[in-house]
Amino acid sequence: MSTINGLPAHPLLVHAVVVLLPLGALAVVLHVVWPAARERLGIVTPLLCLAALAFVPLAVSAGENLADSLGGSNPLIERHEDLAKQVLPWAIALAVVAIAQWVLGRRAPLSLAVRIPAGVVSIAVAVVATVVLVRAGDAGSQAVWSGFSS
Repeated sequence: MSTINGLPAHPLLVHAVVVLLPLGALAVVLHVVWPAARERLGIVTPLLCLAALAFVPLAVSAGENLADSLGGSNPLIERHEDLAKQVLPWAIALAVVAIAQWVLGRRAPLSLAVRIPAGVVSIAVAVVATVVLVRAGDAGSQAVWSGFSS
């Protein structure tokens, strides 16, 4: 998929990732720090993270098609591509953490010895996934807008 309605698919698909992944990360953090959110969000958190995960390879593939159609070598686009390749592993990790939180949340209350390390890992994955996404997105926007001056 390289176009949607005649427009390049990459920027359109990226918006799904840019919205869903941070929302999923926020929901993961809320699961850790706010028990009422854990109950209210329930299955929504893993579904958000899985939806974000599904869009990442679509956006990457569309981005590769867009880069190929532009031709030539551009260091800004290459940096964006390198950073974008880091998003998928972290989106996978975020989805795994969200699913684990949901599954474990449906069981009997966990001891502090399990909850605290699991919470730290969950928050760390959510933060790193978001930072990786922001870095890739920033590099992409720099590649697009570097030719324009204000």
